[in-house]
Amino acid sequence: MTNDKQQMANMNLPKVTIVVTPRERFSYTKESLESIYEHTQIPFKLVYIDGNSPIKVRQYLEEQARVRNFQIIRTDYYLSPNQARNIGLRQVDTPYVVFADNDVVVSPGWLENLVRCAEETQATVVGPLMCQDLPIHEIVHFAGGESHIWVDKNKATPRRRLREKMYKQGKRVVEVRDRLHRNETELAEFHCVLVRTEIFSRIALLDEAMLNTKEHLDFCMSVREAGGKVYFEPSSLVTYVPGPPLEWTDLHFYMLRWSDAWTLASLHRLRDKWNLAEDAYFLQKYKQLGWRRRWTIVHPLSHRLTFGIKSHWLEKILVPLDRILNRYLTSSHARQQQKFQLQPQQTNDVQDNGFAA
Repeated sequence: MTNDKQQMANMNLPKVTIVVTPRERFSYTKESLESIYEHTQIPFKLVYIDGNSPIKVRQYLEEQARVRNFQIIRTDYYLSPNQARNIGLRQVDTPYVVFADNDVVVSPGWLENLVRCAEETQATVVGPLMCQDLPIHEIVHFAGGESHIWVDKNKATPRRRLREKMYKQGKRVVEVRDRLHRNETELAEFHCVLVRTEIFSRIALLDEAMLNTKEHLDFCMSVREAGGKVYFEPSSLVTYVPGPPLEWTDLHFYMLRWSDAWTLASLHRLRDKWNLAEDAYFLQKYKQLGWRRRWTIVHPLSHRLTFGIKSHWLEKILVPLDRILNRYLTSSHARQQQKFQLQPQQTNDVQDNGFAA
């Protein structure tokens, strides 16, 4: 092959592997996956982690994998976020990996702009302008932020404390986008993030002890501690569409994903790993345990049972029942995982040909 032909062939090789993982439900799978293929113009590989999706979703993914030629890795048990990401990461052989939740909708140019930012700035991590909710691309969820440890010397014994802040949350995109610029920041979120793959040779795989919350803080602080840089790229626009769980088949995974036990374990891991004081930041998180389940499951159920009449006494019954059920589901999942080997079953293995249509 001549040098020119070799150069052309190299230009068409994917630089990026997109690893899609379950976030909190399965009922938005189709919309999310189709947006990736509709709005991504540069070559890419795709590895889809199917963590025990219901039969309808499983069949859809298997059909799409045959048509679009991507790799599926399925487990017959639910996965925590970092567990799923690590399964996908082990398949990556490209310079960049994008972690994307299965409830995100992307926009034209999203991936090209993330890659361009990484190459022009030598960034290790690049996060897009992340929006939230429907209609898509209208309300800002995250536009960069802060995540660092500071030493509080106001007490007799200095305390290491965490600073976390998300920029522009809740603002309308049309009101702020013209004022947003690419810049180095401290934080990106796992809803959708591009990462230079070589960083994992320095910081190892994602920490699976971070089960369901604040794993993005842990990751970004680890990257920066290892000498990497985190950038915000507003020309890349992505929206995540959160629950509530829209179908009965979502409920089990949603309740496990936001379980009290997983949240507590994650917060304790963050505290101990970074030697942080158990201050008001953590105490407030402990008080809020289960808030997602209350807002998306308990309150709507109470509303339906009382035909729209607010009932404090019914919620006083339902909230403890939710906690009991949540403990049972979490314990049951732990026992189930012990029965499965951690090496997942692979289906539709086309990892060498994961090109966009």
